[in-house]
Amino acid sequence: MAEPQPLLHMRHITKTFPGVRALNDVELVVYPGEILALLGENGAGKSTLMKALNGVFPPDSGEIVWNGQPVAIHSPHDAQALGISMIHQELALIPYLDAGKNIYLGREPRGPLPGLIDWGRLYVQAREQLQRVRLEVDPRVPVRQLPLAQQQMVEVAKALSLDARLIVMDEPTSSLTEREVETLFEQMRLLRAQGVAIIFITHRLDEIFQVADRVTVLRDGELVGSEPIAGLTEERIIRLMVGREVSAMFERPERAQTGAVVLEVEGVSSPGAIQDISFKLHRGEVLGLAGLVGAGRTELAETIFGVRPASGGTIRLDGQPVAIRRPAQAIQHGIGFVPEDRKAQGLFLRMNVGANIVMALLRQLCRWGVIQHARAEKMGSEFVERLDIRTPSLQQRVRNLSGGNQQKVVIAKWLTREPKVLILDEPTRGIDVGAKAEIHRLMHQLAGRGVGILMISSELPEVLGVSDRVLVMHEGRLAGEFDPRRATQDDIMSAATGSNPAGNGSTSREATLQ
Repeated sequence: MAEPQPLLHMRHITKTFPGVRALNDVELVVYPGEILALLGENGAGKSTLMKALNGVFPPDSGEIVWNGQPVAIHSPHDAQALGISMIHQELALIPYLDAGKNIYLGREPRGPLPGLIDWGRLYVQAREQLQRVRLEVDPRVPVRQLPLAQQQMVEVAKALSLDARLIVMDEPTSSLTEREVETLFEQMRLLRAQGVAIIFITHRLDEIFQVADRVTVLRDGELVGSEPIAGLTEERIIRLMVGREVSAMFERPERAQTGAVVLEVEGVSSPGAIQDISFKLHRGEVLGLAGLVGAGRTELAETIFGVRPASGGTIRLDGQPVAIRRPAQAIQHGIGFVPEDRKAQGLFLRMNVGANIVMALLRQLCRWGVIQHARAEKMGSEFVERLDIRTPSLQQRVRNLSGGNQQKVVIAKWLTREPKVLILDEPTRGIDVGAKAEIHRLMHQLAGRGVGILMISSELPEVLGVSDRVLVMHEGRLAGEFDPRRATQDDIMSAATGSNPAGNGSTSREATLQ
């Protein structure tokens, strides 16, 4: 049987930016009605290749063949006209507009008189597109009122309204719950059955085995492999991505017994967020905090750090009660906080690497109101070397670094203050497997130096593989404590859903919250 004609064939694509070759003779083939997983470490060239496909910038050489014909794509509008749509990790919806207006924004059907819009026809057509992806919502509902997974499907409906034959999905599951992920995967399978092709970019390798038909891997701007999913293992994919074995992804090093209690939270509550939370964190310990989205994990971290007000309870550091009503007080007491959204909350993207690293220590680096640039540069260089931050120089804008290196910059910012406690909220979200392993090693190094680490993560293998102890939250309360050496993912999930709380005799968890 003859092989079907590709829907898309990107041939010998090369793209160079000042000082770096982002793509080197890359091939990408996508067939109608298939889900192709496009994988690679941060900086491997995935985004550059997709931007070339979407007309953000042209490749230096090579050609794009669409449905058997060479095409020139100079803009996203050109791509859309061919039937290529891209759904970015940061959704491009206008939250205060309803679903129908978002779907047909700029393409509203015209009414009988010049300058008028036929709103009735717009909402009928929008409902048809939403039904096509099996999303039963009123197209007049503002998208800000929809769950994130449904907002994703509004984006898909918008792409289909453009007669998309190929949809690029860039990290679509990064902020979804497990139930929402499964809903999205059901819609992706439905689109595949309708003949729509999907390029699926993700760092979560377990997901590709659920939906992908084929895997294409880039490394350092070059194609290293493209194979059917049926013949692949996670270990082989990792080896293709990073060029080496990463067998110790979740290796927990043997450390001396943890030290004294450094942080004690007793009966802490915050209105509408958390209730009566109590736990202890020891020096040199990685304490994992698990739970479903909305369980109150981030809210707990923000309360400890003074971002949100506490309505009761006590926080002790080294045994002494402390009053933390704002982040500046938490910082003075030796607490650092790496937020979940590093770009919006952890970094100054327009500033360079060096400035971001010393930001938390800026006051100490000033003399008579003037920054001592030599000291700042020396400190920045020390942390770039210590954390192996891959950057051409301290002057590189932090927005141009890969996700893993951006995360290291955020961590470095807090390490300049030599914290007693470091709170990490989703520290490996959106970074590749190699960078994840580096972040995990860094966490263990810090714990080995006596830092108490509170790590929030939605990835259960990470929680169980990295933590010395695991706490689980459910609806704003602590639901259990686990020994990760004995617990399973099912144990964690049972506590997280409230179906099997601590103290019920399970051998996989401790009955008492220490």
